[in-house]
Amino acid sequence: MLSQNLPRQQLAIDVLLEKYAKGDEACAEDIYARVAKALAKNEKMNRAVHEKTFLNAFRQGFIGGGRIMSAAGTSLQATLINCFVQPVGDSISGSENGKTGIYAALLESAETLRRGGGVGYNFSAIRPKGAQVKGTGSRASGPVSYMQVFDQSCKTIESAGARRGAQIGVLNIDHPDILAFIHAKDHGGLKTFNLSVGVSDCFMRAVEQDENWDLVHRGEPDLEEHPVAYRREDGLWVYGTIKARTIWDAIMQAAYDHAEPGILFIDRINADNNLAYCEIIEATNPCGEQPLPDYASCCLGSVNLTAFIHNPFSVNASLDWRVLDAVVKQAVRMLDNVLDLSVWPLPQQKNQALQKRRIGLGFTGLGDALIMLGIRYDSTAGCTTAAQIAEFMRNSAYRASIALAQEKGPFPLFVAEDYLAEPSFASRLPDDIKQEIRQSGIRNSHLLSIAPTGTISLAFADNVSSGIEPVFRWRYRRMKMMSNGSYAPFPIEDYAFRLAKEMRVVDEVMDAQGKLIKQKMPASFVSALEMSVQDHVLMAAAVQPFIDAAISKTTNIPLNYPYEEFVGVYLQAWRLGLKGLTTYRPNNVVGEVLGMD
Repeated sequence: MLSQNLPRQQLAIDVLLEKYAKGDEACAEDIYARVAKALAKNEKMNRAVHEKTFLNAFRQGFIGGGRIMSAAGTSLQATLINCFVQPVGDSISGSENGKTGIYAALLESAETLRRGGGVGYNFSAIRPKGAQVKGTGSRASGPVSYMQVFDQSCKTIESAGARRGAQIGVLNIDHPDILAFIHAKDHGGLKTFNLSVGVSDCFMRAVEQDENWDLVHRGEPDLEEHPVAYRREDGLWVYGTIKARTIWDAIMQAAYDHAEPGILFIDRINADNNLAYCEIIEATNPCGEQPLPDYASCCLGSVNLTAFIHNPFSVNASLDWRVLDAVVKQAVRMLDNVLDLSVWPLPQQKNQALQKRRIGLGFTGLGDALIMLGIRYDSTAGCTTAAQIAEFMRNSAYRASIALAQEKGPFPLFVAEDYLAEPSFASRLPDDIKQEIRQSGIRNSHLLSIAPTGTISLAFADNVSSGIEPVFRWRYRRMKMMSNGSYAPFPIEDYAFRLAKEMRVVDEVMDAQGKLIKQKMPASFVSALEMSVQDHVLMAAAVQPFIDAAISKTTNIPLNYPYEEFVGVYLQAWRLGLKGLTTYRPNNVVGEVLGMD
């Protein structure tokens, strides 16, 4: 394939060597060989054969998550897992209602971040500001104040030389401090956190019907500060009642102004969960592609869809389904091995991982792959093709996990009828796959997740479009962290765009100073800001039914996009069955992530 002969861009080479290469490794092939050998060591038989097939899967388009590619097969005592969710309770030190006390949780967080993992938390157990603190005569300071402590801890760990820390903080929509949480980053605070609101279906219906909404908590209020508070029959204290649309408007305005908070449709997440019979999900990993219970983790990997395209940009362009099937099956086996080989920051994380054996295989390069197939991303054909790819990968991955269960046994908490019970994701699998699960079990509770993949897509795939995203721009400046912690812009071009220029599918005319004068591209070349906001949502909605975890998708919003239409995007996402939504509109708080070149 011509694409295999395309010279790699310098920034891609630099990132590969700086972030992933170890020792005398000089190219992606060296890294693939190290990781393949490391993962094959978990096999009890035919290790040499598995090492060879693993290496071939890497060559054909599989890319492990960043921690896997960086640390597998090295002496580093770093986790191979990218992200975790950890509990935070209301007690200062001890556990309460199954939640780890605040400062014990802070220590657990520090250990996970130190080992290279990002962390998600739901802070809703912390009593609201002004609530009584029994036995002390004092009042609580609220969850946002403690988030600032977690934020500072993460910054301190970064300054000590660890990789950049990533955290997400979630607060439920009925928490009395929800408005303070929504506005917590209005002026740029909590820089190590992403923020998301856990939104229930009941709340969304209250928004639609313009109803009142109770703000509640188990912590008893100080009646001097909250004189109208009362206790409900379910044991919760009602701190106040507010119009649902007042809260909703606050979320929408903050997201419009500075891209946060995001939304998690928490009821949909739990209803769809294959393990609803043995766990409750309250938060996600920092980028949102893995809804997880306390102490669970996401073991991630992606297949580069551009690697499976034959005859790109021609009428004969096609995707090689046979090779994709083979790579998906090997990827499932590799990610399952990662669970046994990883260093775990906390014993609770190891227990969760080995009891459920959750993995998250996804794809990257969708935007580029559609362009190479001659299909516009923002078209019915684009959504249909993406859904076909996701469905095919779902079936391949589940069949691979069933085969692993036959060989190595199902995950320990597997109970066939509970696992397949409606309305879980597994209940919607094809009948033949469900029958195989009943007969043989399944090795992994969850198998699919679409991560953002920004860095691995640059380093290992020469800047293919990230994850499920369309191409952001054909050429731009990408911010790269320097050795002193600062960021500097580097020029980079999209992979499919470069390949099209090489094949003379795209024609450009430059002036003597190298400035673009004229550009001619086929109709399939459409970038993120050239399509409607609704088209971003429709693509996620087309793929989500075939992904058992979730999708990290940033919906790009033009600077001048009307606020009234912006609000409608979130309502559309809920009605279409998405598990969450994050939007990004250029703003004064975080600026623009990528710049024009």
